Order: sequence, then C-alpha cells, then structure tokens
Amino acid sequence: MTDFNPNAAAPEDSGIFGLLADEAHSQVVYLPVAWEVTTSYGGGTSHAPRAILRASKQVDLYDADVLKPYEAGLFMLPEFSEIHSWNQKGKALAHKIIEGLDHPSPDHPEILNRVNDLGTQLNEKIRTETRRLLRAGKWVGVIGGDHSVPFGALQAIAEKYESFGILHFDAHSDTRNAYEGFIWSHASIMRNVLDQIPQVKKIVQVGIRDFCEEEFDFIQSQGMRVNTFFDKDLAKKKFEGSTWRETAQEIIACLPEQVWVSFDIDGLDPRFCPNTGTPVPGGLDFQEANYLLATLVKSGKKIIGFDLNEVAPSPDSSDDWDANVGARLLYKLTGWLLASQGKAKIR
Repeated sequence: MTDFNPNAAAPEDSGIFGLLADEAHSQVVYLPVAWEVTTSYGGGTSHAPRAILRASKQVDLYDADVLKPYEAGLFMLPEFSEIHSWNQKGKALAHKIIEGLDHPSPDHPEILNRVNDLGTQLNEKIRTETRRLLRAGKWVGVIGGDHSVPFGALQAIAEKYESFGILHFDAHSDTRNAYEGFIWSHASIMRNVLDQIPQVKKIVQVGIRDFCEEEFDFIQSQGMRVNTFFDKDLAKKKFEGSTWRETAQEIIACLPEQVWVSFDIDGLDPRFCPNTGTPVPGGLDFQEANYLLATLVKSGKKIIGFDLNEVAPSPDSSDDWDANVGARLLYKLTGWLLASQGKAKIR
C-alpha cells in the first residue's frame, strides 16, 4: 500500500474499491455468489456482485467511522463460472415449478428435486471456498445473490466457532419451511440455519415487517434463541420518545460475543433499494443501520464475517443507485468487522 494514493481516482486495472491488493495480501476477501434461483418476485440479484464491484470504485476510501479500513487489504474473488451455470439451469427449472404451483405437472417432483440438488451443490461450493479462506486466516464477506447464498459460509463458520450469533437485518423473517417446495429458498435461510446449524445459539432479527403466520409461530417457538425486533415496534419506540441509542443498545445486548452479520438490503427503507426483489414500506435508515453496527463493535463484541444480499441493479441499467448503496454498505460492514477485530481503529 506504500505507493497507493487513496485520494486518487480508481486505477483502470484496480479491484474492489479501486484497490490493487491481491488475495494473498488481503485480510478481507469477498466471495461473490451470482445466484437467484428461487426468487419468487422481482429478480436481478445475480447481477449484484458485478454491479457492486463496478460501483465500489466510486466509493471514497476516507471513512468517517473507521480509520483506513482499506489498509488491511480488501479483495474480491472472481465470480465462479459453475455458479453461473447452476444459476441458469436452476432458474429455468424453478420457473416451471413457480408457474405450475396451481396445476403441478407429473414431472413436478423430479424438477423440484433437481432445483434442490443444485442448491445443495451451491452450499457445498460456498462452504468449501469459505473454509479455504478461513484456514488462510482471512475474514470472509459473502456478496449475493439472493438471501439463500450464505448457508454454506455459515456451515464453514460453524466449523471454526463452537458458538456464535447472527445479527439479521431484513424486511422478512426468512423462516418459511421449504417455501414453494424449495429447500434452499431465499425465504427459508434462517429456518435452515436454526434447524441445521446448532452452533448458531442466537439470531437477532431487525426491521422485520413482512412475514406469514407460520413464520411468526415458528420464531415464537424458538424461545430465547430468536429475538425479533419488528419494524412496527421499532417505529413505536421512536414515536414514543425512545432514542435510537437506547434501542440499539437493547438490540445488541441480546447477542453473544461472536457475531455474523447477515444483511438483506431490503431491511433498509426501500428508497435506498428500490429495485430489490421484494421491497416493503418501512425499514431502517442507512445511518440507523450503521449506528447499530457501531454499537455492536463498541460493545466489545466481534464480527466474525458477514453477508450482503438482495441488491438488484436497475433492470434497464438506467442508474446505479442500488449498487452504489450496496457498495457503501459493503465498505461499512468491512470497516466495522476490522475494527471489531482490532485491525482498524475507530475514529
């Protein structure tokens, strides 16, 4: 980094955030997952890693919260060709399932099994890559894609940490049981984590405002393993005079010492992410989310990795607003991770 000028425009041959770091010299490595097979409403999230990479080169590296996070070395792996192939096959198959839900065809079970098998392949790929990076001493940030993609990474994290929690930003609870028959649905990620990764001792959900009765009953059945801060309750606290500082401290107090951050961009107010697949009125302001991450780090708890999902570029490429927000949120997540691990200083 000795010859790098953080005030200059991004070099033409640069990587994420305009940096020239490679994997070997980077402490944080981003794992792009161009996958949206089970998307049930709007699409486009498989294009997010590439769009965020492009937009990241416009992000100024001076951060008002964390001192020079880029000096740790930040690198984004190339996208995986096999994931692109699986995504194309899976989307075509899943479309047949979704379109035929009311009148299933005789080959419905076979098609469904093929989609679920592709999801299993994806999970194993992400698990293997995350494991490799963790063994090399890297911190991992997963960039989706839809919200199903971090499951394999969480499996790998569970091999390293016997106990950890998840801070889950989202408009949706994502606790449906095999939504539309898809085991690895984006709407089932937290259900799968709770059912299959016992090392996750706690999930704290923030901003939830769109969920079904089954999901509500399920999270209630989890007792103290799940704390859900519904958007309507967060709004009520604000309307009745509670400060965001008080609310943020209440949220963070529920988490254990080691925390993975799972950030679905639709957890934010949709003015920040209008093209995301399932936008919902309400949600957090960007600075409220950032303050919550700051509160987490300043509490002394450690961020052990993160995922950022459901960023969908404009369908007609008319603007880069969603990708710009995604890139800036990615930089914030990175800075707070490094600060929590003592690899960067808080200003």
